[in-house]
Amino acid sequence: MALSNAQYDELMRTYEQRQLDNEHALRKRYETARSMIPELSALDDAISSVSVRKARLLLDGHEDALGELKEEITRLSAQKQSLLCSHGFPEDYLELHYLCPDCKDTGYIGTNKCHCFKKAIVDLLYTQSNLQEILEKENFSTFSLDYYSSNHKDPLTGRSSLEAVQTALHICHEFVDTFSEDFRNILLYGDTGVGKTFLSHCIAKEVMDRSYSVIYFSASRLFDILAKNMFGKKDEEPDDSLDYIYNCDLLIVDDLGTELANTFTTSQLFSCLNERILRQKSTIISTNLALDDIKTIYSERIFSRISSHYTMLRLTGDDIRIQKKLLNLGGTNDVTP
Repeated sequence: MALSNAQYDELMRTYEQRQLDNEHALRKRYETARSMIPELSALDDAISSVSVRKARLLLDGHEDALGELKEEITRLSAQKQSLLCSHGFPEDYLELHYLCPDCKDTGYIGTNKCHCFKKAIVDLLYTQSNLQEILEKENFSTFSLDYYSSNHKDPLTGRSSLEAVQTALHICHEFVDTFSEDFRNILLYGDTGVGKTFLSHCIAKEVMDRSYSVIYFSASRLFDILAKNMFGKKDEEPDDSLDYIYNCDLLIVDDLGTELANTFTTSQLFSCLNERILRQKSTIISTNLALDDIKTIYSERIFSRISSHYTMLRLTGDDIRIQKKLLNLGGTNDVTP
C-alpha cells in the first residue's frame, strides 16, 4: 500500500512533466498572441525594464520610489490585458494555467501533500493492482439479472434470489448517486458466487469515475498490511498505508472470512471499521459468512458496529460460475456476475 521509492519518483516525474507542459503551453500562447498583437512585445519589454529598475532601487534602499514603479507596472499590465481582451483572448491567456490551481501542479501545498497528489497516489496504487482492467468488464452496464431465479427462495427471508439482487442493485445505485452527500456503508453477504464481489466492482467504478479515491483489498491482503504496520521494523522508512486505508473515500474489503482469523485480525478489523465510521468514510465489505458467523468470529462489538452503521444486503442463489459451466459459457468472454 505504501509508495516505494520508485512509485514516488514516478509520481514526481509526472508532476515535473506537468510543469514543463504548462510552461511549453504558455510559450505557445505567447507566440500566438504576439503574432496577432505586435504591441505585446513592446509592453512586455517595458514591464521587464520597470521590474529591473524596481529591483535596483530596492537594493539601493530607495523605498519611496517603489510606489511609482508599482503603479507603472500595474498600468502596463492593464494595457496588456486590455489588448488581449480587445483581440478576443481571455485576460489570463498569458498566465500559467494549472491542472490543480491549489498546488500549482507541484503536488504539495507547503510541506503537505496536495489533495491531487493524494488522489494520484491512490490512482497509481489502484492501477497497479490491475483492478482497472477488471472494472472494464465488471460494472453496472455488464451486470445481468439472468442468473437470478424467481423460483430460488431464501429459507431465511422467503425472498427469491431475483428479488434480493434487484433490491441490492437499487441500493448500490443509490449509494453511488448520493455518495457526495450521504455517509453510507454496505455489507454484502450470502451464498458463494452470487455476485457480491461483482457488485462491489460496480460501485468502485462509478465512485472512481466521480473522482473519489477507492482502495480495494481482499481481507487477507488488508490484514497483511495492517500487520506490517504493527510489527514492521522500526528503522524502516515510514509509510502512509494506514492513512490511505483510513482516509480514502471508499474502502472495499472483499472476502472477509478468508483470512486467518485471530485476536489480531479481530482487533485490527474493529479499529479499521470504527475509525472509518468516526471519519465518515464509506466502506463496503463482502463475505460468504452468515451474520451469526460474523458475530462469532469477530466479536459482538464488531457485529454491533456493522449492524448499526451498514446496510446489510443478503444475496442468495446458485453459484453463477457453475451455471456458466453448465450452460457451456465458462470459456467465453461473458462478463456477467
